[in-house]
Amino acid sequence: MPNTLLVKKWFLFVCLLGLSFSGRAQVLTDPVAQQTILKTLDDIYNLEFANAEVQIRQLQTQFPQHPIGPILRATELELQYLPLHENKAATAQFIQSVEQGLSLAKKMLDKDADDPEAVFFALTAHSYLASLYNNKSESLKAVGESKKAYNYLREGMVLIGKNPDFYFTTGLYNYYIERYPMDHSIVKPFMLFFEDGDMALGLKQMDIAAKKGIFMRPAANYYLAHILLKHEMSPGRAVVYAKYLADKYPRNPLFGMINAEALLLAGRYAEARPYVQRLKQMPNKLVPMAVNTFTGMLAEYADKDDKEAAEAYELALRQPFNDPYTKEYHAFAYAGLARIAARANDRNRARMNYKKALAVGQYKALIREAKAYK
Repeated sequence: MPNTLLVKKWFLFVCLLGLSFSGRAQVLTDPVAQQTILKTLDDIYNLEFANAEVQIRQLQTQFPQHPIGPILRATELELQYLPLHENKAATAQFIQSVEQGLSLAKKMLDKDADDPEAVFFALTAHSYLASLYNNKSESLKAVGESKKAYNYLREGMVLIGKNPDFYFTTGLYNYYIERYPMDHSIVKPFMLFFEDGDMALGLKQMDIAAKKGIFMRPAANYYLAHILLKHEMSPGRAVVYAKYLADKYPRNPLFGMINAEALLLAGRYAEARPYVQRLKQMPNKLVPMAVNTFTGMLAEYADKDDKEAAEAYELALRQPFNDPYTKEYHAFAYAGLARIAARANDRNRARMNYKKALAVGQYKALIREAKAYK
């Protein structure tokens, strides 16, 4: 259904959106609370959950009627049980925390409908739920939450001059509201219901948030790296954003994976190798398939060892991918096997593997490579 297609990519930002919210008004006018929030977010992003939990409880005690505590706890759960949607117990706790934060945000809006802090947290809550339901393939629920989030996102657009963090949500909207229908023509008739965007402006706005944002900075860096890799075919530019995250949050598998990917696609193999080694030490279930794909890319491109590369790619393909996080790495592995087959003059095998790459891959550069092979 077209509305479901629209939601799935237009709301790419929802996976990490809530990780970056903290607050304004009574929270941020308290310098001690502000520092606690920043430290909590850093601990969450770096998977230091014991430290984060102490600080979340402290914030909830200090601000019991504020959504900051429940939203931070939801954020913690999402990263602690990544991928969250595969853990029923954690998902239930997550939904409970998000709904608690949303209820508190709505109470703030009842007192002041233009409260920018309340708008932020309501947007965060609905975005979190939309992302969860999308990952669980519950499309109708995802669409419903996305519509609610959109209303708050529009309110946030008029506040962009008051806080550099608004540049992220506004910039991401400006980019994807134009990009998505370019890639999925079926949704174009539905775009009449949305305000026009501007992709170049969107990238500039997200870059401002990546450099000047306080709470949106990690999310802005992550999604700029993703956009530059997937859509803009600019891995060299993506490295700037991805490496910042991987160095600041060395225990985070999502940031580690996108950084290794960007370095490899940019041809910076010597720099990529230690980051791939670091990923091997991470226990998260998403990592092994990504590591095998990256190992294959290093063997193929840096070491010129097609035998070792093929073994790594085939091992990656024997492991299931997770659709929201590692699906593209399966496409990378198929494309690697296709290149190896082409060099061995096995054109049928090359075509077969490129066809499989196209079936799952969405990166513009990979699609161009696969379609160019004759």
